[in-house]
This record gives sequence, C-alpha cells and structure tokens, in this order.
Amino acid sequence: MTRTLRSSVSIVLTIIALVCAAPAREAAAQGDQVTWGVHITLAPTWLDPAESSGIITPYMIYYALHDALAKPMPGQLLAPSLAESWTVSKDHLAYEFLLRQGIRFHNGDQITAEDVKFSFERYRGAAAKTLKDRVAAVEVVDPRRVRVRLKQPWPDFITFYTTATGAGWIVPKKYLEKVGDEGFKKAPIGAGPYRFVSFTPGVEVVMEAFDGYWRKRPNVRRIVFKVIPDESTRLAALKRGEVDVVYSIRGALAEELRRTPGLQLKATVLQGTFWLYFPEQWDAKSPWHNPKVREAASIAFDRNAINQAETLGFSRITNSIVPDIFEFFWKPPAAVYDPAKAKRLLAEAGYANGFDAGDYTCDVAYANIAEAVQNYLQAVGIRTRLRPLERAAFFSSYGEKKFRNVVQGASGAFGNAATRLEAFVAAGGTYVYGSYPDIDGLFQEQAADLDLKRREAMLQRIQQLVHERTVYAPIWQLAFLNGVGPRVEESSLGAIPGFAYSGPYEDVKLKK
Repeated sequence: MTRTLRSSVSIVLTIIALVCAAPAREAAAQGDQVTWGVHITLAPTWLDPAESSGIITPYMIYYALHDALAKPMPGQLLAPSLAESWTVSKDHLAYEFLLRQGIRFHNGDQITAEDVKFSFERYRGAAAKTLKDRVAAVEVVDPRRVRVRLKQPWPDFITFYTTATGAGWIVPKKYLEKVGDEGFKKAPIGAGPYRFVSFTPGVEVVMEAFDGYWRKRPNVRRIVFKVIPDESTRLAALKRGEVDVVYSIRGALAEELRRTPGLQLKATVLQGTFWLYFPEQWDAKSPWHNPKVREAASIAFDRNAINQAETLGFSRITNSIVPDIFEFFWKPPAAVYDPAKAKRLLAEAGYANGFDAGDYTCDVAYANIAEAVQNYLQAVGIRTRLRPLERAAFFSSYGEKKFRNVVQGASGAFGNAATRLEAFVAAGGTYVYGSYPDIDGLFQEQAADLDLKRREAMLQRIQQLVHERTVYAPIWQLAFLNGVGPRVEESSLGAIPGFAYSGPYEDVKLKK
C-alpha cells in the first residue's frame, strides 16, 4: 500500500470513528444519571394517568413519562404542551384543541386527535364522573384537531380537564388496545421527556431520555426514582452520594441536612394542604356529630409548634383545606390553639372525661405529623389509635369510603378552590363521606355560572360554611423540605409553583 493510499485510508477510518463515537459523546454531554431518594413506595397505578387519584404524587411520574394537552409549568399556571393552542366557542359549549405538528409517543407513533379522544373516554380516576357528566361528546375533527362539546357552560372545564384530573394526559390508543391496561402498567408508553426502562416494585423506577421530546432534549440521560421510605436512610444515602436528590427530610434531620457542607436544603411551600377529617359527623350516634366535639379537636393541637418541630417553621398555617395560592381562596380566621377551651367544649358536649375516638388513620409518610396531633388530642381527652398505611393503600381506601373515626387527609393536586371542594366537600366527591344540602346547592349553582364575581362569592361562602361547621380541622399548607447533593446544578425543585417534586425533568442538570 502506498503512503498516499495509507493516508487516505487512515483519514476515512478516523472519520468513521468520529461518526460512530458521536452518539456516545452526545450521551455523555447530557450527563449520566440523576437519582432521587423517594419517601414513599411507588405504585404501578401511578404509571397510568387514567387512574389519577386526585393527589399530587402520581405527577412525580407523569411529568417524566407522560405529557398533557396543557399543564402547569415554570412561570405559567397552564402552559400549552401537546396542544399548541385551544379556542372556546362564543356560547362556551365547545373547546377545540390543536395538536402540535409531528409530536410522537416513545414508540414512534404519531400523537393524533384519536389518542386524545381515547384518553378522555378511558379516564376513570378522580372527578371522572364530574367531568363526563358535563361533557356531551369528544369529536375528532381531523388528525390534529379535537373538539370537546359540553352539555352546558362550565367555566371550570379547562381546570378539571387539564390540571385537576389525568384525563388530559395523553396515552397511545393503538398500543393500549394491543397490550391492555395491565400490560400498559408493566411497559407504559408515554409522550414525555423520559421513556420507561424498568420498574422494580418497592425498589425503583428507571427511565431514559427521549431525545424526540418536543419541548427540548433532556439534559440528563437517565433518571432513577429509588424507594427509601426511612428518612434517616434517605439522608445517609444523600451524604454518601448514592442519590442526588431526596424528598421529605424533616425535623432534626432537616437541621442536620442544612448544616452539612456540600448539601442544600430546599424548602418549597406547596399547594398541599393537610387536615383532620371526621367522616362520622353525619352519624347522629357518633361523638363527631356534635360540632363542639369537632371544634374541640381543631383547637386542641398547636399547629405552630408542630410546624417549628417538623418543617422548621416553613409551612403555612392557613387554616383551610384550600391552598392560599388557588383562585377563589377564602381567607379564614387564624387558627387557634386553646386546650382549656377544648376541654370545656367536650364537657358541654357530654364528654367531660373525654372519649375513645378509635382509629386515627394516616399516610405512613406523614405519621410524624399524626403522632404529634395525636398527643395533643390525648391531652384534652380524645384518645385515638394510630393506623398508618402506605400511600397508595391509604388513598385507595379513603376514596372507597372505608375509614371511620379520624382521618388525616391531604391533597397537593393542581386546580382551584372549586376543584378542591369538588373532591373533598361536595356530594359525590371522591373523598366525600357526607355533605350538607346548602353547600351542595351553592356548589351546583356556581359550577354553571359564567359571572366570575358571583362564582367567587359562592365558592368563598362554601369555604366559610366548611370553616364554621368544622367539617375539617385544617393542619397546615405543607412546606416540603428536600435535600440536593453536590453533583446537581439544577434540581428543578420549586420551579413549577406549588408543585411538590422536581419538574420539569428535562430541565434538571448536573454540574460539568
């Protein structure tokens, strides 16, 4: 071989090597992996938007694996996503969505109006009945256009469709019809920035970047949600560099996190409110039927002391189950801590020596709050037995109306005052065990009223009645305390207003 020929061959081989190496360098440029230490056991049902339970937890997965017609994003309470735009008819009876050009699911199938229609009709999660009772039809206009026709004007349609439920999160019709619901949970296909790789129940969910995502190419190649239920173990894993971000570090451990060099404490006040619920208040034979007993329970515990001890004072004591950042929020009087009055109210209700209140059921991830509240209730004579459950089981049983006595509930779901009241106050709501006719009447009236001021007045009146009757004893609006390790440049924690978790995931970035 001549020197010239050898040089030519060498150049060609070098070019081939560079071309072949390009994808590897490209992947390396994205960063390798970010691992989250997750505070709860991940459930397979959270891989499927059709089963959205009206809480915020599944959105930890949705924002990575799936995408919606529109969704909350940084700087926008509702940002166009798979739908580039939508219009409303003059009579407010039709909404038409225009899909982006060329958007695809992870398996390469193009996203069409048929998928949008299929996702709506398949939806069976929280508020499904409310949504479908008000929708007359979902019509495919053409491959990129879908029209939703309402039976009557409904000013909250967009809020219910795109944020308060999973109905607007789009799944692939052809694939689902092929594999079925259970097959989909085992190998879900979405349209989000990350595609599914594996799910080991009780251990982890693994995803890899989908470079064809319409918004942007994700910065990090691989993301892992690692289940670490024990709080001290999560913090230890962060310190050792086994995980990069940890959710929910509280109390003394949060102080330790804040003092540890190289680690960051991120405190985000959520749209997540916590409360005590008394599902037997409609039973005349129950102590909770007496409003004095419910009021006694509400003023028996010191919210500010619990806030300082558990969330370093970052949580907000709003005294409402509706987040203060929601549209139509009514500001109630300040929460009161008065154990002496609580005992007096119990005596007036016929329980001078207190009473055995049975189970106090809660999400195990927040058993620490329950233990604190339980001790305060005990001090005034309301004696309970703590019953913590895994989150998926807790909300499933809560929604199936299986709980009695005292329930420590919570919701960080997106929406407004109407969506929160629909789920937890108005008759027929997913977590409503009983209701009051005047409240139900107001709720039905506001739902069809297009006058913003009248709607606001009615929704605020409902909140006032809920407060006056102590339907709930609110605890707080949670400050979610998380930890970030030294490898992470951008965690996306707090980027979406009120959202509990990192998001958008495609914006998460490692340090170079």
